[in-house]
Amino acid sequence: MAGTILVLNGPNLNLLGTREPDIYGHATLADVEALCRAEAEGFGLSVDFRQTNAEHEMVEWIQQGRCGLAGIVINPAAFSYAAYPVLDALKLVEGPVVEVHISNIHRRDEAWRKDTIMTAAATGVISGLGIAGYGLAVRYIAELVRSRP
Repeated sequence: MAGTILVLNGPNLNLLGTREPDIYGHATLADVEALCRAEAEGFGLSVDFRQTNAEHEMVEWIQQGRCGLAGIVINPAAFSYAAYPVLDALKLVEGPVVEVHISNIHRRDEAWRKDTIMTAAATGVISGLGIAGYGLAVRYIAELVRSRP
């Protein structure tokens, strides 16, 4: 498992490519998965890629991966704003956690989108770089793994 990066996706990300393409682009979640796998494989790592619309399922996955993984990349989507159980689970993670948002949440019209509670548990945040942000997050974790003695 130490060679595995867990990539988690929250609500409505299963609709990428058709959901508000003017904001989220035309890439699908399958495209995101392929990008993450290709990036990780370049470092000899694997990816466990998942998506859920259910908060309790996200909490279970985080708890299962809280130790022994290379790290977690999470796009919490709408969980970002009120899913305190997800935040509490992320605080238990021993390795790096990179929060990713496809759109720049700080430039969105809705004021509530700017305040993600997940940042309190994240090692770092990537926002507004489209799906490329996932690849950068995977690369960051892979570089950490490579630099460990």
